[in-house]
Amino acid sequence: AVETLGSTTFICSDKTGTLTQNQMMVRRLYVDGMAVEVSGSGYEPKGDFRSTDSAVIPDQHSTLLRVLQIGALCNDASLVSSDGSWTIKGDPTEGALIVASAKAGLDSQALAASWPRVGEIPFSSERMRMTTIHETPEGRIALSKGAVEIVINSCNRICMDGQEKELLPADMSWALEANRQMGEDGLRVLALAYRAVPESAQDAGEAERDMVFAGLVGMIDPPREEVKEAIGVCQKAGIKAVMITGDHKTTAVAIAKELGLLREGLALSGDELEKLEDTELEKTVEKIEVYARVSPAHKLRVVEALQKRGHVVSMTGDGVNDAPALKRADIGVAMGITGTDVSKEASHMVLTDDNFASIVAAVKEGRHIFGNIKKCLMYLLSCHIGELILMIVAVLVDPSYLPLVAVQLLWINIAVDGPTALALAFDPPDADVMEQPPRSRRMSIFTPRVMGFIALAATWSGLTTFGVFKWALVSGRSEQEAQALCFITLMVVGEFTALASRSEKESLLKMGLFKNKWLLVAMVGTVAATLPIVYIPALQEHFHTYSLSWKDWGIALLASATLFVATEVFKAVWAWAEARKKTV
Repeated sequence: AVETLGSTTFICSDKTGTLTQNQMMVRRLYVDGMAVEVSGSGYEPKGDFRSTDSAVIPDQHSTLLRVLQIGALCNDASLVSSDGSWTIKGDPTEGALIVASAKAGLDSQALAASWPRVGEIPFSSERMRMTTIHETPEGRIALSKGAVEIVINSCNRICMDGQEKELLPADMSWALEANRQMGEDGLRVLALAYRAVPESAQDAGEAERDMVFAGLVGMIDPPREEVKEAIGVCQKAGIKAVMITGDHKTTAVAIAKELGLLREGLALSGDELEKLEDTELEKTVEKIEVYARVSPAHKLRVVEALQKRGHVVSMTGDGVNDAPALKRADIGVAMGITGTDVSKEASHMVLTDDNFASIVAAVKEGRHIFGNIKKCLMYLLSCHIGELILMIVAVLVDPSYLPLVAVQLLWINIAVDGPTALALAFDPPDADVMEQPPRSRRMSIFTPRVMGFIALAATWSGLTTFGVFKWALVSGRSEQEAQALCFITLMVVGEFTALASRSEKESLLKMGLFKNKWLLVAMVGTVAATLPIVYIPALQEHFHTYSLSWKDWGIALLASATLFVATEVFKAVWAWAEARKKTV
């Protein structure tokens, strides 16, 4: 999953709670042909109702009062006060309706006691509405809330000035126009309706037909401040972020434009998506940036269409029905706060804060981890192949040569290479890690550039250490002294290799020497651990070492530094060749 994150090309994100704050607040109601603005902030039940410049008193406006009653009763959320702060238990959308009714002086608990619920037809992503049945002094009544086009199509009457009358085409046009206007203003809109029902009514077919349209409620869920920046990061990283939501198309488009998510692409509703054949969807799926009024089945279609186009897809979801899309996606992302257990089990990753910015951060971390794995492999292979080259060259030159004994090789591999490679795993990400295009899943770690780096570093390391060994013998040193000098040179060469391995393309001078403090600690620590076996007489015999002079250390350091120069030249030449290739 971590490796796949670094290759992600499409992030299909839910809107509510992921791109937005998931703190719904009722801002506008449409009743009796007029718009009523609601003031206040947060979940505190304080605010006024105003139409144009005049105040509206809910107790004196029967239709408005009926809308607020429906919102409070067809509801499973509750408003809770603790230490002067107000919070919501339950769904934020339902919480917004509870708060709006409380602003009008309605007590949801008292309402529920006087109009007890005797039946319920729960909300589902397919039905896009919820209906509850209540016992009232006037008989049983069904209260319904849901998607505007769904609810209004089930109505044949409308409540105007407290009176029920036939729902005329003009009334329906007014409601749909009000819905469009609120959607363009970034409001999420619900329609509310009611009807008297017989005691036998318990299913949707009986309770949700021939209803009385009461009005519309427009809620705002402010976008998360950090999401706009995260979307910009995605665009620089070659990742396309798209919105996939159950909200109305106009609302989704308004929020997407505000976030910078919808620019030149298309916006499709679930109905429009249904009309597209699979082949048509595959042709246009890369251009679609907003999916509205979609069902979980639509999510699965989108994932499969993108995958057929060769994309690596991340898909968010929180419901039980989202499980197939989460499982099918390359990276299924479940919501940790609002997600069901089923969605979490089906996903590859769980967002503990339900925040889109966290998905982008995870992509960055995925690229970072993959990059550090590559750095470790570059370092270890360069060192180990270098040791192999050292021994092979020595045997080819003179079969009697033994530049290193077994205990010295073991010390290098365990006490030097191990801690240094581990420290490379903590190397900070490259400055441009989120400005590079997504890596293909088919791309190996061992690219031509990486292979070239390993070949150069390993060959240079092997030949340099053999050169020091040979020079020591020629200059009259004993075999043990030559081995000790070769051993120390190999250790120092390894340190320079580690520094060079921090990037196969960026110069160390540009990256900065002190960005990875753990690597510096490892380098200093391995040298410090090696000093006792060089200068303690009791250990010198076992490790074939002797007390090196400052001149000996200088020789080892200068010989090893040539590897750093060679790798810097390699990076510069390769960058020049690539730039020239692009120009041509």
